[in-house]
Amino acid sequence: MASTSDIRNGLCIKFNHDIYKIIEFLHVKPGKGPAFVRTKLRSLSNGKVLDNTFSAGHKIDEVRVETHTYQYLYAEGDQFHFMNIESFEQITLDKKILDNPGLLKEGTNVMVQVNTETDLPLSVDMPASIILEVTYAEPGVKGNTATNATKSATVETGASINVPLFINEGDKIKIDTASGSYMERVK
Repeated sequence: MASTSDIRNGLCIKFNHDIYKIIEFLHVKPGKGPAFVRTKLRSLSNGKVLDNTFSAGHKIDEVRVETHTYQYLYAEGDQFHFMNIESFEQITLDKKILDNPGLLKEGTNVMVQVNTETDLPLSVDMPASIILEVTYAEPGVKGNTATNATKSATVETGASINVPLFINEGDKIKIDTASGSYMERVK
């Protein structure tokens, strides 16, 4: 049993008969009244996000997890296939476990958290950023903007990303996997 002082981002806990991963938290100590911890939890069984507030000192059930490196192989409908790079064991995961499946490129290494008690995969952590090639981008017209303007571009995985006007087909761009947004152009 852990307490609210042990809460950190990425911690997996058992709460309301389900396993949740803490996405973000904030410890609040108001001027009047007891302290509390405001959390945002993602259910690892169905992907739903909920906000919950724990009072300070509240006991929580921590779930023991192991992290393994897997390589993304291919997608088949809503099923994504991964291979453990150490044991070469292959697993199939549902689309709802993945944070941003549209940005996964074949051969990408991801971190899979596995419940040590049941050996079931709980979540997939993608790299912080990924470099993809633009396969389609509408031509940007100079002079029709006074501020930062963006246009829609399609990358090699089929995902649609908003990019600045100077990005053309064939350019490689760096994308933030957490938000799915453009970061920079890569030479």
